[in-house]
Amino acid sequence: MPAWEEPVELIRLIRSVDIITRAWVAGQKAGVHISHFKGQGIEFSEIREYLPGDDIRTIDWNVTARYGIPYVKEFTEERDQTFYFIVDLSGSHSFGSTTTKYRRMLEICASLIFAAVRYHDRVGLIIVTDRVEKFIPSRGGRGHAVHLINEIMNHSPVSTGSDLKPALQYILSRIRRMACVIMISDFCVPDFSRELTLTRQHHEVYAIRVTDPRESELPDVGLIELEDAETGEQVLVDTSDEIFREQFKKAVCDADEQISKAFLRAHVPMELVRTTDDWRIPIRHLFTRPLAVMQ
Repeated sequence: MPAWEEPVELIRLIRSVDIITRAWVAGQKAGVHISHFKGQGIEFSEIREYLPGDDIRTIDWNVTARYGIPYVKEFTEERDQTFYFIVDLSGSHSFGSTTTKYRRMLEICASLIFAAVRYHDRVGLIIVTDRVEKFIPSRGGRGHAVHLINEIMNHSPVSTGSDLKPALQYILSRIRRMACVIMISDFCVPDFSRELTLTRQHHEVYAIRVTDPRESELPDVGLIELEDAETGEQVLVDTSDEIFREQFKKAVCDADEQISKAFLRAHVPMELVRTTDDWRIPIRHLFTRPLAVMQ
């Protein structure tokens, strides 16, 4: 667990998220979750004898030749989905003017995991800094959901750096069947547009960017010392200098624009959530809005 968070408070937080999410899912109309993502479509069920009226395109000619009578392949529709959460636990998420980015990310991730398993979906997890620090394959069930959230809460990051390329490369190499990949980060990372585009070609991808208002604009409070949470580098700045504040604001705007363009080029919907926003925003959009609208 990150050293800047109190374990008892986080446990209370997750209990509250669980109760609110359970009530929210129970209040949804039946069928609200059908086919928001492409899913697997159909999967093989069994081989059986041909019956009048069966589609001849489903005949298994190898089995038919072996037994001398026609056999067909039967398929069943897959209705559940597979979600993989990529959670960025790099050092920059310790920052927050009132609530840390880590805490808001934890609320969002927990709510989506709880909602997914209540819809009978399978959920997996990748914890990333500048490397993949933990991978847990997808499974269903509330017990598995609790296990994933405990892993996020109790994980002590090996590195403070941040890079999403290893996590996306891991998805591409390990997850063969199509899944919905949900990335939760502040996305203050090296360029990962190539890996994002490749992942989008094989999976549905959805990004949730968590930021803090203080990251976009410096207040006029005189001399202050700023520290990079990932590198530990410190610098003394004069926030009373109007020109410096404007340069800082422009640099942040340029960086935000580059992040938005990367997702736009890859056709990946991105939800922006500030630490001052309601953590329930992503769950409302992800589980009630058709994917076609998000693209």
